[in-house]
Amino acid sequence: MDSTAAIAARTAPHSHQPARLAGDLAVWFFILAELLAFGVFFIAYAFARAHNPELFAAEQMALNRNTGAINTVLLLTASYFVVCAVHAAEAGRSPVGARWLLAALACAGSFVAVKSAEYAAAFSAGISLSSSTFHMFYLSLTFFHFMHVILGMVILGALWVNARKGRYHAHNLNGLESGAAYWHMVDLVWLVLFPLVYVIR
Repeated sequence: MDSTAAIAARTAPHSHQPARLAGDLAVWFFILAELLAFGVFFIAYAFARAHNPELFAAEQMALNRNTGAINTVLLLTASYFVVCAVHAAEAGRSPVGARWLLAALACAGSFVAVKSAEYAAAFSAGISLSSSTFHMFYLSLTFFHFMHVILGMVILGALWVNARKGRYHAHNLNGLESGAAYWHMVDLVWLVLFPLVYVIR
């Protein structure tokens, strides 16, 4: 058998493997519904901003973009750790995956701490939902996402407990992949929300 035939023989079984959806189908429907809800919020924000660009630009200037950037790094890092956890479980190293999930939880907890400090500073400055149209969108959008991060932490915690018990492996990844898909959705939404609210003027 020449080298080309040998390569074909090795790759043929893999090329006929059916494509597999990572995680549970119901979770993907839930994620699509969540993305649709955030999409409506983003369109409403863009519509309101188009009618009062000076107000939005002026009040955006008062936001701390450094904390927003730090939170972006924290969520991206958490997503990377979740990917590492899935790969570790797939390789039959569930306890190692548990440590990656714990690291992701630490990043998510840091996001919550940074965001909570930002909210505390805003409230102490007298900012509320009724302060202005911009602040109404800023607080409602970011808090809606904040609550998704909290739910994501609960999910990551449950995945961590199961991973520590060695429940995830190459033939049982559905729960872990479903939780990972939810967490990546939380990350993706922030990647749109941060430039939209903090950066773009």
